[in-house]
Amino acid sequence: MTFNNCNHTIHRHHHHFGWDNSFAPVKTIAPGESVFLECTDSSAGQFSPASTTPDVVTLDFGKVNPVTGPIYVDGAKPGDALKITLLGFEPSGWGWTALIPGFGLLTDQFPEPALNIWKYDPSSLAPSLFGKNARVPLKPFAGTIGVAPAEKGGHSVVPPRHVGGNMDIRDLAAGATLYLPIEVEGALLSIGDTHAAQGDGEVCGTAIESPMNVAVKVDLVKGANLKSPRFTTPGPVTTHLDQKGYEVTTGIGPDLMQAARAAVANMIDLLVAQHKFTPADAYMLCSVCGDLRISEIVDMPNWIVSFYFPRVVVE
Repeated sequence: MTFNNCNHTIHRHHHHFGWDNSFAPVKTIAPGESVFLECTDSSAGQFSPASTTPDVVTLDFGKVNPVTGPIYVDGAKPGDALKITLLGFEPSGWGWTALIPGFGLLTDQFPEPALNIWKYDPSSLAPSLFGKNARVPLKPFAGTIGVAPAEKGGHSVVPPRHVGGNMDIRDLAAGATLYLPIEVEGALLSIGDTHAAQGDGEVCGTAIESPMNVAVKVDLVKGANLKSPRFTTPGPVTTHLDQKGYEVTTGIGPDLMQAARAAVANMIDLLVAQHKFTPADAYMLCSVCGDLRISEIVDMPNWIVSFYFPRVVVE
């Protein structure tokens, strides 16, 4: 299936901020139909290819992560699951990564704003240049895919929820199938926050935030009674990063969050020492292509979190 023959199209101006089950649907579809959605970047257009670091300070956090939709799915009832197959992505060719004061895993260590504007080939998706020597492999995906919660009123789009939302799972790429619990009639599906690349953890708080279009097929699984989202991938998920192995740092201690912070901080120190990145650039690189992993969580009282940085980026 190509983007041109999807059953429905929803343009980017049909977007909303946050979740609210009272939002009127912009489209009604039948199970089994496909939808082409235009998605803006997570700044809602506040950044552009001409933006610079001072623009980070003026970012309106009340207008971040717009999602295109909502879509009403005929026959969807609470207790069912929405099955979303990601058919493909149509990237724009540009994106941004920022250090936003007060946001991110190491925000106390990086109080100053920073911004990197990325350019990439939307057809070949060749690795995107960062600085003079680093090249980041790309893997487009949608950071935010969710349905409306049962609880009335408005809810922030920033935290993920048991009905999906801002999950930032980089493996929700083309070919993946996502299952979401449905809590309201019609499900009210919305999608946005598209990324050109991200590491597992998105540690600085932003990925390569990039406007792009998304094609999905939507089905229903009646009576699934899911407690939280689940998904399947069509094959290996790290082949774009694996070719030259990884540098790995660790954090060890009784608190997983503190161990994660230590693992990332240690990798930043290593990248600064080995490749002469500034700490801010190293932090942004960690966010767009490095992976946090829980390596051990049973040998009390200390657990191990590892941070994997792909050597293909710098070699």
